[in-house]
Amino acid sequence: MRIAVVGPGAIGGTVAAWLSHSPFVSSVTLCARTPLDRLVAEAPDGRLIEASPRVVIKPSEIVAPVDWVMVATKTYDVAAASRWLAPLVGPDTHVAVLQNGVEHVERFAPFIAADRIVPVVVDIPAERSAPGRIQHRRDGTIVVPAGEAGEAFAALFAESVIAASTTDDFTTVAWTKLALNCAGAVNALTGLPGGVVREAGVADLIRAMVRECVLVGRAVGADLGDHIPDWVVERAETSPPDSVNSLLGDRLAGRPMEWDARNGVIARLGAAHGIPAPLNAMAATLLSATK
Repeated sequence: MRIAVVGPGAIGGTVAAWLSHSPFVSSVTLCARTPLDRLVAEAPDGRLIEASPRVVIKPSEIVAPVDWVMVATKTYDVAAASRWLAPLVGPDTHVAVLQNGVEHVERFAPFIAADRIVPVVVDIPAERSAPGRIQHRRDGTIVVPAGEAGEAFAALFAESVIAASTTDDFTTVAWTKLALNCAGAVNALTGLPGGVVREAGVADLIRAMVRECVLVGRAVGADLGDHIPDWVVERAETSPPDSVNSLLGDRLAGRPMEWDARNGVIARLGAAHGIPAPLNAMAATLLSATK
């Protein structure tokens, strides 16, 4: 398999490093904004996973289509990421979208046929310390919809520490991840790491935000239990108090934030189904105005 990874951040870099060592992958091309000398990912067990994929910084440098394009950019970078598709996509190419939120297919449908898109829910705790340098903190998981394309995608990771699997209910998996992610707005709005959940009233606020997500998710077909809000709070309370989620990390670094994919989508789809989601709407509005 010939692979191209668009976006060499923490997730894209980790995936590219592991796939560079896969016996099922013949070549890895990294599509980046700036040149990289190599990838070095520190694995959860302390090993250094080093790779030297071909790095290109302009779509015109692509010489031939690949079997898989893996898009690992932020959700707000879809337009920029789409410029890589024309030279990379051939008659049999699939595009795997490794992004947050629940609108993987909708984001890329304007650029490629929907049946060529494989949405991916990613849970890989990794941080980029410098261009091409990544700390992969925990093995992590990848989940894709069941089917021929999903099975082929999951098989690429068989020799890595990343557990890739398929599911017959991708909608529920994606909305469960969104329930976790929407709560991160509290950290981004306060500018405080994970320990803020222990402040008075914050846990109840998170429960209420997640409850909105659960109700909207159910309306679009996700099988979400009543326990989800308490589960999200428990995850937050048992995480390191100095942990920084990606939404807060982006704000602290002065980067754009994925407020729409995490909170705005809940408000938008809620409105479409007649389900109020005022807390997520407020979070999206405030984050959109935060510089």
